[in-house]
Amino acid sequence: MNKLWTKNFTIITLGTIISMLGNSVSGFAISFLVLDMTGSTFLYSLFLVVYFLPEILAPIVAGPLLDHFSRRKTIYILDFISSGIYLLVFFLLRADYFSYPVLLILTLIVGSIDGVYSVAYDSLYPNLVSPGNFSKAYSISSMIYPLASFMVPVASIVIDQFGATPLFLFNAVTFFIAACFETRIDYEEAYTKTSKKLTFGIEKFKSDFKDGIRYIAGEKGLLTITVYFCITMFAGSAFQTLLLPYFKNNADMFAGSIFSSVTIYTFVAGCGVIGRLVGGAVHYWFKYPVDKKFTIALCVYATISVLEAVDLYLPINIMMISMFIAGVLGVTSYNIRISATQSYVPDTVRGRFNGVFRMLCSAGTIVGQLLSGALAEFFDLRLIVVAFSAINLLAVVFVMYRGREHVKKIYNVQV
Repeated sequence: MNKLWTKNFTIITLGTIISMLGNSVSGFAISFLVLDMTGSTFLYSLFLVVYFLPEILAPIVAGPLLDHFSRRKTIYILDFISSGIYLLVFFLLRADYFSYPVLLILTLIVGSIDGVYSVAYDSLYPNLVSPGNFSKAYSISSMIYPLASFMVPVASIVIDQFGATPLFLFNAVTFFIAACFETRIDYEEAYTKTSKKLTFGIEKFKSDFKDGIRYIAGEKGLLTITVYFCITMFAGSAFQTLLLPYFKNNADMFAGSIFSSVTIYTFVAGCGVIGRLVGGAVHYWFKYPVDKKFTIALCVYATISVLEAVDLYLPINIMMISMFIAGVLGVTSYNIRISATQSYVPDTVRGRFNGVFRMLCSAGTIVGQLLSGALAEFFDLRLIVVAFSAINLLAVVFVMYRGREHVKKIYNVQV
């Protein structure tokens, strides 16, 4: 068995943990600020859309570019830039020059950076994993966000005591430290040696992007996976978008509690985080039977759809259990899909595949967020989640199950 914890893998993991700590804190702080500033579920969903909107366009540009130019340098340069942006937010808040329009502009910039960064990271990460360790590596990757999310309760305490301003300084520092770590990665990106001789213009970009589309279209298994995840991101975004507004708008339900509705929300969401952490640990130590991975994934997709549909109707204690189960299952879904696809797709086209995949998934997310947020102005939030979850369940049957023979060739492989 090859060693997993090599120098480069250790560096990328530590850098990701540090930057994620800051991201989880600032993400919660900004979300709370938007809801508190506007009091509107629609404006909150619009804020989420503005963040994800660049993730439609950025991966289109980033995918072809990152199949020719250094993904390693892209990662640490963008982290340095992110550090500067969050430092700017810190000073804007201190100067009391912060408004919803300013927030939208900064969110657009951060979303653009994250869109490019995600493609670069997803395309470089598999190259830093030694052969035979893909499942273990992605189980570790899946645990980083849950670990970082434990900072959210800390962030809520800081907001109560000092406001949101210090959190953005913390985020600036974490991104700077992460970027310093990432400069130490010494992986040689062989594909850049030949690409240096290429002139990269608009025609070359269009050609490379079309190559990415043709590659996915020519691979029926990848096409099925891409279509399904575009739909499931659309459907699942309703639950993710409306969960916090549901708690904030129904504070009277928790009038007898010693905790505020927002604090109870962090407890409920925290159960999902713990579930993802447990699921990641299970994947690190236990490998699912290779010939059963597609069947397991299919059951996971269907179960998550049902759980999301009923969650907002459950008592809080039962909802917490449901969120924990969904967290465990969510990591299972993530690990099976990403370890299989990233090991299946050749390095020479991985950037283009990841760019197109993220573009379509982001498009699904944006449409789902905007539509669910708009509908929430007129309809019961719980009914909206049920309707979106039904769409998710239909996609499991008519997209993923229908294309099972092609997807099994990708999922049911030892990685």
